[in-house]
Amino acid sequence: MTWRQATREEIYSYYAEEFPQYVDDLPEFITADGPKQYAVAFRDPHPVRKDDVPDKDFIRRDTWQTNRSGKRTTPEFSSFEDVVEFIQHPARNDPLGQSNFALADPAVLEKSNPLPEAVYYALDHWERPWVLLVDIDAKEIARQRATDTVSEDGDQDNETLLVAAGILDAEPAGYPYAFKDIDRAIEYGFEVRDIFEEDFNAEETVVVYSGQGVHVYLLDTDLAHRYDEQSREVLNDLLLETYDIPIDPVVTADRRRVARLPFSLHADVCSIVQPIESRGFDVRSATPEVVGE
Repeated sequence: MTWRQATREEIYSYYAEEFPQYVDDLPEFITADGPKQYAVAFRDPHPVRKDDVPDKDFIRRDTWQTNRSGKRTTPEFSSFEDVVEFIQHPARNDPLGQSNFALADPAVLEKSNPLPEAVYYALDHWERPWVLLVDIDAKEIARQRATDTVSEDGDQDNETLLVAAGILDAEPAGYPYAFKDIDRAIEYGFEVRDIFEEDFNAEETVVVYSGQGVHVYLLDTDLAHRYDEQSREVLNDLLLETYDIPIDPVVTADRRRVARLPFSLHADVCSIVQPIESRGFDVRSATPEVVGE
């Protein structure tokens, strides 16, 4: 099994044909106007309408217009179908409309229509507590494994270290991790879920395969689980120091973070981001139908 980057045609086909089939399976808190923002990353920077503004390879769009006091006034998306249309054609359906800072219309450019290399939603939310997510990345697991394997020179740069440990040559070749590192990330993800359920009495948890690791959610909304920033720092310390789980602590603690939208396409590896139920999840099953052999 090898991985590769999705082509423009595959990205277009996925969001046109497959992604809409998954909309009803999204977690209930991911709605048209629940997350405070949706975000899209592009493979190639795309111009905006204003001439002296740099081209954009990543954009965030608010789900609500707000007044000066920060209160909601008008939703930017009337239904999740509008969100889907924005994902499918970000420039044509930019919520900024005719603003100078909206994406430029491809119809008046020689540049092609931008397509989403990645799709995200904001963990900060209008209707519920800030979503608690723990991120476990296969790249960090591989880096630590390489460090443990290669101990001759502590000053080696990351690529040299990965080459010396044989990780860049292992499948998937050329990526900064091996499939065994993704499998280990999945195992860690279920360990975190167990900690949430056993140590924190969490009743609603989800493990999501992110394409290059996992995201673990604690979704209980009762007062006991409305973790503020200080509580999240304590949680980070617990997972990192007590349980030795290689999480990204910034993701847990920073409410400005975005996360990959479940059922979006991780175009770097042609994989569907999706909730999973087992430590034995086979990443090959996440390949979309539109991707050819």
